[in-house]
Amino acid sequence: MNWDWEKLRENQKKYEQKQGGGGPGMPTPPQMDDLLNKFKEFKFSGIFFVGIIIIVVLIGVSTVFTVGRSEVGVIQRFGKYTRLAQPGLNFKMPAGIEKVTKVNVRQVETEEFGFKTYNGGGSYPSSVESSKQDASLMLTGDLNVAVVPWIVQYRRSDPKAYLFNVKDVRSLLKDMSEATMRMVVGDRSINEVISSRAEIANVAKEMLQKEMNNAQAGIGIVNIEMKKTNVPEPVQDSFNEVNQATQKKEQTIYKAREDYNKAIPLARGEAKRLIKDAEGYAIDRVNRAQGDATKFKAIYDEYAKAKDVTRKRMYLEAMLEILPKLENKYIIDSDQKNLLPFLNMGAKLSGQTLQKGE
Repeated sequence: MNWDWEKLRENQKKYEQKQGGGGPGMPTPPQMDDLLNKFKEFKFSGIFFVGIIIIVVLIGVSTVFTVGRSEVGVIQRFGKYTRLAQPGLNFKMPAGIEKVTKVNVRQVETEEFGFKTYNGGGSYPSSVESSKQDASLMLTGDLNVAVVPWIVQYRRSDPKAYLFNVKDVRSLLKDMSEATMRMVVGDRSINEVISSRAEIANVAKEMLQKEMNNAQAGIGIVNIEMKKTNVPEPVQDSFNEVNQATQKKEQTIYKAREDYNKAIPLARGEAKRLIKDAEGYAIDRVNRAQGDATKFKAIYDEYAKAKDVTRKRMYLEAMLEILPKLENKYIIDSDQKNLLPFLNMGAKLSGQTLQKGE
């Protein structure tokens, strides 16, 4: 069956006129054939494909990320915290939906107070910067002014608390470190501040960690190191003179204590020796007296048994002890009554001996 195309077109035009689409001044809507022809004529350019590839790559890159060994990734979804990402390869939603912030939890950070260390490794006194000088000037418990430089070493122990709980963690750490050190130094004398730096550092570390925990700043205090503590430069000469006088005073006291320790133990030892000698002498006298009493009692018991024999024996023993000590001995009759002829016998005998010697 053959179609009469011209007749069909005329009928289509009449239909369009009835519908109001083909009147004068009315635009004719595009035909399907024209649309298909234009669509066939349209060619995709290389720039379009490159753009699509770039978008896909950006989306893929924003969903994959890596976290270092010393880091922790904090992931936020539309700004709200959702989870932590551990070291290694991790995935998240594309950028604009989820955001990751990497926090180093192993690196030890340092804050200096009272001095500044430069890249060359040298450190300069607090007079280099007025703010640091103000931080190092402190009032001690005995109303002296001391220059106290120190270092605070810390680590980010809680990434979530470090990012979200405190707006400026570093400023908080500086302010609390200064307040803590002033409190610790204010309870001690200038000599204690200069000589007991390690003890002050330990107390300050405990107090500062407690304050950081109360503030939930996510900071862990690793160490507080006290640098050389001294007095301000304008009064340093006077302070040195006071220290020298104090040292001389202590030296004199130590010398006196040394002499005391030498003399007192010696005197105590001598006193103990005399006491021991006296106690020994008393024990000896008592023992001798007890021995003599025992001996006398034994003699008396024997004497009571045989008085004559014991009396003669005692007499002979006494003579045996006395006679050897006498130089000249004269034995006379017990019945002799006139002793005058014997008085000068010793002198005569000695004179005769001298004459014979001549």
